[in-house]
Amino acid sequence: MFRGVTNINLDAKGRLAIPTRYRDGLRDCCGSELVITADTDRSLLIYPLPEWHQIERKLMRLPTFNKTARQLQRLMVGYATEVEMDAQGRVLLPAPLREFARLDKHVVLVGQGTKFELWDAERWNEQQGWIDGVDLESLDLPAGLEDLSI
Repeated sequence: MFRGVTNINLDAKGRLAIPTRYRDGLRDCCGSELVITADTDRSLLIYPLPEWHQIERKLMRLPTFNKTARQLQRLMVGYATEVEMDAQGRVLLPAPLREFARLDKHVVLVGQGTKFELWDAERWNEQQGWIDGVDLESLDLPAGLEDLSI
């Protein structure tokens, strides 16, 4: 499971150093093979390859005559790029994906269970304002989460 927020600097070649605490797990679960793709909020998603295969199958089952589904397929599958973590735990972020997510030097890696989100640090900090507007007493939970106990 990937969790937590980590501030990272990309190197001059656009490589991301995966935090040490995840490297062995990634080597074990996917042989260091990852997929990086675009997300709808102009961040990137990083999946272990086996996890991505599941997501890709679900995306490709969506009805192609549905405009929204087709756009999601074009975005996520179209931008999907396989990368391999090198011996130092780095992955090269392809230039089109760096441009899409407007990544410069300072980025934020956010663990999301079975995947990571990768954000430009400035944009991540700006979008954190949503937390201030959350009324925890009156959250409207989706069906199936009403009985969630934390």
